[in-house]
Formats: sequence, structure tokens, C-alpha cells
Amino acid sequence: MTHVTGPWRKSSRSGQSNGTACVEARAVATWRKSSRSGQSNGTNCVEARLVEATFQLRDSKLGDGSPTLAMTNSDWRGLLTLIRR
Repeated sequence: MTHVTGPWRKSSRSGQSNGTACVEARAVATWRKSSRSGQSNGTNCVEARLVEATFQLRDSKLGDGSPTLAMTNSDWRGLLTLIRR
């Protein structure tokens, strides 16, 4: 599974100066397989992930070598609306 890390985010409980105790964290964006994809590796598979407010899609059969389609939140919602019709 491919991991992409997002930006570091400082805890709101940490002080504002650089010399104070600080906790930072960042999320790992993992690829998630569509529930509509088949369970075997030879079937049509689509994976998606959210990276810094951008949705990315890929063909899981190609793994890390798959081209990635990136889109904005509104593009993602539009695509889902079209697919549901």
C-alpha cells in the first residue's frame, strides 16, 4: 500500500513560540479500494485517497506504476453525481 504524508500540523494546545513544548502530527494517506471493485486481483479495481484536499484515483492492478487522476473536492462530487445516474 502506498503512503503519502500530509503537512505537519501543530497541536492547538501547544504554545505559539518555537521554544515551548509542541506536538505536531500528520496524517498518512493510504489508498482505499472501492467497495464496488471485485475482491480478486484480476478484477477491475479503483483506489482513491485524499491528499491535502485533493482526491486521487488510480487503477490498483497497476499498483505504484498506475497513473493517478487528481481532482478538486467539487470535481470529485461531480464525478460521483454522474456515476450515480
